[in-house]
Amino acid sequence: MAPTTRTVRIGSSHGLHARPAKLFAQAAKEAGIPITVAKGSGEPVNAASILGVISLGVDQGDYVTLTADGDNAESVLDALSELLTTDHDAA
Repeated sequence: MAPTTRTVRIGSSHGLHARPAKLFAQAAKEAGIPITVAKGSGEPVNAASILGVISLGVDQGDYVTLTADGDNAESVLDALSELLTTDHDAA
């Protein structure tokens, strides 16, 4: 089966900095399947690595592509996409 991909727009007003990156990486790790995230046409990084995610330098409004490979890839990407499109910096 081919990997499932999804492109989403970042909702957090400060991009994927420490807090949203941690939430995202933690959720990716808990999914239990290999997941990568890439900014634009850049090199994908392990979505479960908080340092990898922060290293992408993702800002609000940027598009990232998620790729998941394994059982429940579709529902895993649904949950991760929701995390990325939510503004975690809203008061």
